[in-house]
Amino acid sequence: METVIILVFVLGYLAITLEHSLKIDKLIPALVMMAVSWALISLGIDMFPQWFDSAKHALVDNFPGLSHDGKMHLMEETLLHHLGKTCEILVFLLGAMTIVEIIDYFDGFSTIKNFIKTKKKSKILWIFTGLAFILSAIIDNLTATIVLISILQKIVKDRNIRIWYAGLIIIAANAGGAWSPIGDVTTTMLWIGKKVSTDHLIGYLLLPSFVCMALPTFIASYLPVFKGDLDQADDDDNGKPKSKFSSTMLFLGLGAIVAVPIFKVITHLPPYVGMMLSLGIVATFAEIYSNSQFSLTGVDSEGHDTHGHHSPVHHSLSKIELPSILFFLGILMAVAALESLGILFGFASTLQDSMPMLGTELHHGGVSDLVVLLLGAGSAVIDNVPLVAASLGMFSEPMDNELWHFIAYAAGTGGSMLIIGSAAGVVAMGMEKIDFFWYLKKIGWLALVGFLAGAAVFMFTRTLF
Repeated sequence: METVIILVFVLGYLAITLEHSLKIDKLIPALVMMAVSWALISLGIDMFPQWFDSAKHALVDNFPGLSHDGKMHLMEETLLHHLGKTCEILVFLLGAMTIVEIIDYFDGFSTIKNFIKTKKKSKILWIFTGLAFILSAIIDNLTATIVLISILQKIVKDRNIRIWYAGLIIIAANAGGAWSPIGDVTTTMLWIGKKVSTDHLIGYLLLPSFVCMALPTFIASYLPVFKGDLDQADDDDNGKPKSKFSSTMLFLGLGAIVAVPIFKVITHLPPYVGMMLSLGIVATFAEIYSNSQFSLTGVDSEGHDTHGHHSPVHHSLSKIELPSILFFLGILMAVAALESLGILFGFASTLQDSMPMLGTELHHGGVSDLVVLLLGAGSAVIDNVPLVAASLGMFSEPMDNELWHFIAYAAGTGGSMLIIGSAAGVVAMGMEKIDFFWYLKKIGWLALVGFLAGAAVFMFTRTLF
């Protein structure tokens, strides 16, 4: 039965990668393989030799000895656990997307657009990758990608050029998220799990992450697509109210997103709660301003509505990329099925046992650097969250051991090698309709170069601690 579930995942994964050839939206195979995988687990629950408890990051003791009802109850609890964790991400994502759309409704991104005076493509590339690297460490790589691609769409008219910028933004955002405890889901997991501390994480990973971002950007700046000047996109009002409030809404929206990790530190509540509070605050200001403008300018002398009043919140919600949300739900829950059966745990354990030590015994308890690098490569193919979750149960090194920092780097940046290997890539894929194989051919090798260069820097700098 495990083989059948793996086959379902592989076929679903292939359907996602061949989206443009099959003419089937990627969310369809993602949702189908999620539902089929869990259905097969339910039907064959008595056939599985082990079960992975994600809450405890360990295999369940004596799973075969449990009764059928006991196994079904455990499966339902596990499914609910994964759905809860996935929905935390999705609700957070919905909040961030809505805030970004509210900012866009008031044309707030024109403020940043006006700051970019240069038309040189290579300079604009450095500006965006630099912003992605910094913003992702503050507001997380997923939200940073949403914000920057939204701005990019206002600046770069030609989509064929814009997707190149988007590809480098993905690399930079994932690199920036790796060195911050709130920059990526995996680093947050390690931070909450008391495997890394903030100061050591920054000390270990800031330079490797910077190299991971800077080297691909440097190489890309010499590619033909980034030569010459950029044809600026034409201004398009789309009926959006332009005023001094545009810049106010930009800073209010970004400030609200930045406040989410502060809210989390103070209240110890999950990030999505803070994001909902931020959305509520931003939406309140947006509605108040919109209503005041409507009452002042939208009614003629006879009391008739001359412009047609639309709620900025309702308008923004209508523009959310729901297909991307559903795709994210499907892919994460499908991976959760593999994790629950202990397949990912067993895969990581096999790697650990079979790979050579490469002379790293003195660094982190005999765990091979090659195992961690393969974990990073695996995060591009599958998903970094369950792989890091499996490593939490596999390794017993103490807090701030360099192993945990290397895992944070590898899992955080390795996903850049494939467009569906990270949350930032998935969102960019949805926003710009980037083809899987185009990304693999054009951007994947740049991400690989940056990933290996940053890993080499980490292997050197860890000897200094």
